[in-house]
Amino acid sequence: MLAKGSEPWLFTAALVTALFAILSRAMNSSHLSHAAYIAMALTFFMVLFFRDPERKVEVSDTYMISPADGTVIDIRGRKICIFMFLQNVHVNRAPISGKIKEITYKKGGYLPAYWKDSERNERNEFIIHSKYGDVSVTQIAGTIARRIVSYSQVNDMIEQGQRIGMIRFGSRVDVTIPHDFEITVRKGERVLAGKTIIATIKNDRDF
Repeated sequence: MLAKGSEPWLFTAALVTALFAILSRAMNSSHLSHAAYIAMALTFFMVLFFRDPERKVEVSDTYMISPADGTVIDIRGRKICIFMFLQNVHVNRAPISGKIKEITYKKGGYLPAYWKDSERNERNEFIIHSKYGDVSVTQIAGTIARRIVSYSQVNDMIEQGQRIGMIRFGSRVDVTIPHDFEITVRKGERVLAGKTIIATIKNDRDF
């Protein structure tokens, strides 16, 4: 399965590949033939990058799951920062069930997403109102990324593990953890969106 919103990129890459292949045969040009192979490799990379595998998500109010694939690069108080490398799946998922209370998009620069100065980068912040309070999920663009794609809207009811958006070509996702939860991941740990438990409830009680 391919990520929603990837169609224009894949179509363009495939079209350029076909164009170079046709021209290389018509003109018997080795240079155009090399260009066709490069375009083909680029198309293959696009397919890998925009992959969006189906994942069975075990929904539960007793824990929070990772909103992104990648590596935990920092834990700042109640905030977990996850860096997504190019080889990671870049579709982001809801860490907890609830209602989208607010979505705030901010333009910005394109510093490496693992730098602390990347707080000035382009970003898109979701505020999910859950039974345990508000949870912030922030998509942060990196050096290559040029667009953050949102799949959800304000007032949408979302289920834990549901796809909420995507960032193109390398980026970071930050998620805040309510005080009712205990963080269970460590810096340097690899996580999977919708699968890895990043926090568990301290006291399993009704709110």
